Amino acid sequence: MATFVLFESAVGYGLFEVAEFDEIGQSLDKVQEAVSDMARFGRIVKLTAFKPFPSAADSLEQINAISEANLTDELKNFLEQNLPKVKEGKKAKYKLGVFEPKLGSIIQETTSIPCISNDMVGEVLRGIRANMARFVSVAEADMKRAQLGLAHSYSRAKVKFNVNKVDNMIIQAIALLDTLDKDVNTFVMRVREWYSWHFPELVKIVNDNYQYARLALVVKDKGGLSEEHLAAMTEITGDEAKSKEILDAARSSMGQDISPIDLLNIEVFAQRVIKLAEYRQKLHAYLLDKMHAVAPNLSALIGETVGARLISHAGSLTNLAKYPASTVQILGAEKALFRALKTRGNTPKYGLIFHSSFIGRAKQRNKGRISRYLANKCSIASRIDCFMDGNTNVFGEKMREQVEERLRFYEEGVAPRKNASVMGEAMEAVKGQLTAEEGEGKKQKDKKDKKEKRKRDDDDDDEEEVKEKKKDKKDKKGKAAEEEAPAEGKKKKSKKDK
Repeated sequence: MATFVLFESAVGYGLFEVAEFDEIGQSLDKVQEAVSDMARFGRIVKLTAFKPFPSAADSLEQINAISEANLTDELKNFLEQNLPKVKEGKKAKYKLGVFEPKLGSIIQETTSIPCISNDMVGEVLRGIRANMARFVSVAEADMKRAQLGLAHSYSRAKVKFNVNKVDNMIIQAIALLDTLDKDVNTFVMRVREWYSWHFPELVKIVNDNYQYARLALVVKDKGGLSEEHLAAMTEITGDEAKSKEILDAARSSMGQDISPIDLLNIEVFAQRVIKLAEYRQKLHAYLLDKMHAVAPNLSALIGETVGARLISHAGSLTNLAKYPASTVQILGAEKALFRALKTRGNTPKYGLIFHSSFIGRAKQRNKGRISRYLANKCSIASRIDCFMDGNTNVFGEKMREQVEERLRFYEEGVAPRKNASVMGEAMEAVKGQLTAEEGEGKKQKDKKDKKEKRKRDDDDDDEEEVKEKKKDKKDKKGKAAEEEAPAEGKKKKSKKDK
């Protein structure tokens, strides 16, 4: 049985016939020996047909299709034209070797060409790749240039994405947020310990870290604190009584005195901590905006922070969408899961989704059930966010209502609505949004068309006015010339008479 091999290069498709494939195909070692021996390899592999790509764009299109296991019309025609014809109702007396098994199955389903994909085919293709310049009359430098250009184009095409749907920014933002939380907490504790030597009573009065750092900057030396500082302290604490309490505590404080240089260092450090805390707030707002743009349904269902942690732990929104609900449920509790499997104990009921408010509100006996239901909805929401072209949080809001109803069912026994009816309502709402957006777009388009029409009419009017003015000028010149002509005639006649 004859064996052909399909080779996809940067310059075109190549179809090769392997003359001694049955003999060398008995073991992988023999194939590798044949590939390494160039003289023998040239005898057993013959070029049957070659179809060059007309342009770099076409080359990129074909390679993209192959990487996604799609059979293009060009490749289909190339194979049907150059492979031996098979009569109807009879088996083909050849096989086509391809590198990608998925592509082979697609070719076999579409064209009924029998395909194989194994280690032997891979080794033969490796030999063809190493000796491509011998089979095709293309200079080695041109071949390398084409390969490099295609590699760059292919990589650029693969990393192209919608800048509004970049989940990588969410992963980086949530990681930085966690780091900032730890660092700000550590730094504020250092400010508290440092400033407490001077004013220890302030720690008991003010519990909030951010407020404490700001008050340390306002109070400074407790000996100089007076009623003039009450307004500034009230602005920070939001409570005048607390500000008066701080003032009274400063007057009767047991803390030691502090030198100006030490106070200056505390102030500088407190300012840095405040800036970090303010940046943390801005970063959190940025994360919320990103989550609403990238995963609106997941955000509406489980919250922006928990949704961001799920995406970060999965690696990307696409990976999270591929996970089944059972994996989403215990995502983040891998250590507990493997420990339970090893010791044959109880497996964990929840991972990162434990931080959701739903599980906290459920009773202990219902926590496992509600976490399973919530993971199911999270899996659906992530798939909608990943594969839906539009940007809407309607499905997330409806699924949140479903989880609320399920929680009420576990607690009070109130029967929840059916999933089909809830999703039907969501679809109607989405259709309504799309219709409204289309109507608004149509209005804007009509308004734009009217403006353009008005502008064109104004331009036409201006052109007509200019034409009329030119015509009037021409008419005036003509009349002036006619009036001058008889006058000149009279003058000439009078001269002749004289």
